[in-house]
Parts: sequence; structure tokens; C-alpha cells
Amino acid sequence: MHVGIVVNPVAGMGGRVGLKGTDGKVAEAVERGAEPRAPARAKRTLDRLAAVAPETSVSVAADPMGESIVRAAGFDPVRVVDPYGDEASESAAAPDPTETTAAHTAAVVRAFAGIDGDGAGVEAVGAADRNETAADPVDLVLFVGGDGTAADVAAALEGTEVPMLGVPAGVKVYSSVFAVSPEDAAEVAASFSRTERREVMDIDEDAYREGEVHPELRGVAHVPVADDLQSSKQTASGTVESLAEGVAADIRERDGEGVTFVLGPGSTVGAIKDELGFEPSPIGVDLWRDGEVIALDATEAEILDALGEENVIVVSPIGGQGFVFGRGNPQISPAVIRRCDLRIVASRAKLDDVRALRVDTDDPDLDDELAGWVRVRVGKFETRMMKIV
Repeated sequence: MHVGIVVNPVAGMGGRVGLKGTDGKVAEAVERGAEPRAPARAKRTLDRLAAVAPETSVSVAADPMGESIVRAAGFDPVRVVDPYGDEASESAAAPDPTETTAAHTAAVVRAFAGIDGDGAGVEAVGAADRNETAADPVDLVLFVGGDGTAADVAAALEGTEVPMLGVPAGVKVYSSVFAVSPEDAAEVAASFSRTERREVMDIDEDAYREGEVHPELRGVAHVPVADDLQSSKQTASGTVESLAEGVAADIRERDGEGVTFVLGPGSTVGAIKDELGFEPSPIGVDLWRDGEVIALDATEAEILDALGEENVIVVSPIGGQGFVFGRGNPQISPAVIRRCDLRIVASRAKLDDVRALRVDTDDPDLDDELAGWVRVRVGKFETRMMKIV
């Protein structure tokens, strides 16, 4: 197996600081104190790949797009391309990760696929420092990023049969080209035997920040066939009025007790917020305590500052995927989750569309702790047992 690995070092940085994504917001994310997410996700994938398939042949791009992470996992990769150009020599410091662009990703993927600098209709970036392996396409492009990265990779691979597989590191992750977790990505990469065509989705992040969610098909790509791939995000049908009424009544019963409710994003929890009588942030995390809103569109730091002795998270899984944590709500971080009780709510229609619930918190130990059977509120009084896998 010959795998080309590319890391988008800024993917997902905007999540925990409340930016709902990083497209066009890298500088602002850094100003808000955002920490890189993708390198740690890449490390988890590569450590697992080294354990299950140490003989894998690996091609990489120069740092900050993956080389040092691959070497740290024990592989001896071939640097196929330096998308930053001649000025970034092996002895020089790696370019600032915040300078990474879609064009850099395209240049790397073209090199992995054996496409020359004029291929795929994408302008070359710098001088591609190739060696003889560049003419021999990889068996798989394993990328670490979000939906924007997936769209960039798919565009660069258009017209080829080279498959792609995503390690989820973005904020939204709507596309069906991603593995469920970093470790699953390694397992799939090491074991797949055939591919299928899957959709690459992305949304306008500026519209998303205003509460408008309109996923658009950005391409169709060859992807390994495996059970550990997520579905595209779908919106389940069905009303949630009764559910919202019941949950809001339960929350009001705790008014005066100092309980902090961390109310996640999405239309289902949004209906609960409406029932409580306030206008929620469209896709943000809002905080409620003792009959009033104490924060709208809170960041991770703001949530942690607001938590008291008793705290409750109210979240709804993503329709079609089943993710409770790890897609669209990174503000509810492991540090937040560990200080809260968990309440999951969902319409019956939404649960009918998923086989199981999933979590991807960036903390594998916490993921394991959350796994197992949980009670999901589906109506004013009704609940259903679902398993977090």
C-alpha cells in the first residue's frame, strides 16, 4: 500500500473559539487563542497506521503539511513535493501554518496523483521539488481536514481514479468521504480492497455563521468501501414541538437551583431555546441559568468560566450521521463535557435515520467513557435507548 498523506494544519481551528469554521478566519482564530487541531488528529491516525500496517509506503509534503508528523510515527516517507517553493529548504524553518491555502493542498494532491503542475486546472504553487516517485500515483490520498479540504482534494483528483479518505479535523464535516474517527481512518486505509463513488459536500461558512445551512455538492470522489465511514449529513423530518415543550419545562423546574444548562446548536435544541422564550444564536452554544440567558454563542473559554457546581449539556445528534459531539459543536470540548451531565434529545424521525450515536471529542479516553447505552428524549415524556459506539 502506497499512501500520500496531506495535513491541512489550520483545519478546525475556528471551532472552539466560536467561529463555526476557519475559512477566511484563520487570523481571527489565532487572535482569539485558537490552537491547531489537525496535527493531533493526524498523529492519532499515523500512530494507528504504524501499528496495523507498519510496512505502508508513505509519500508526504513538506511541513507544515505533514512530513514531521509522519516521521514521528516511525515511517520513513518520501517527500514528493514542497508546495511552498524553493525558499522553503530542508534547513529552513517551516512556513507559518496559517499561510497554508487551498492551492497548496491542490499542489500536494496533484503530486501524489502523478499529475504535472499544469494538470487539473489548478495553478502550481512554488517549485514542486519532486523525485521519481511522483510519476507513480499513490494508492490512496489520506487527508486531514474538513469539508473545505475535502473539496480541494476532490477537485485536484478530478479525472483520476485515485481514491481519497478524510481524517475529520474540521468544524462541520458534512461529507461522506470521512472516516468516523482518526483511528478508523487508519484501519480503513490499511484494509480496504475496493472503492465507491461518494459525495463531497461543503457549505458557505459566512452564511452558516448567520444560521443558514445550505450544503452544496462540490464533487464526487472515489472513496474506500468500509463500515467506518460516516454518511452525508441529512436533515430529518418531523416536528419537535412536543419534545421542546417537555425539555423546556424540565429546565424551568431547575430555575433558582443554580444549574447551568449548556444548550448546543441545531434546530432541535433551537426549538427548546424558543420554548424557553429567547432568541438563540443561530448555530451557537447558548447558556441558561435560573431563568435567564447568561451567554449567547459562547466559546469554550466562556462556557468553562460560566460553569458552576451543577451543569447539564443538552445536545441533539446530527441527522444522518448520529454524532452527538465532534461535528458542529467543538465549543463543547472535553473539558466542558467532563464537568457536565449529559442530556440527548432528538425527534423520532431523526433517530430512525441513524443506526447508532457517535462521539469524536478529540479525547479517545472520553470517547470510551461516553460509549454505551444512553437514554434519548424523543417526546414530551417519551425516551428511547440508543447506543453510543
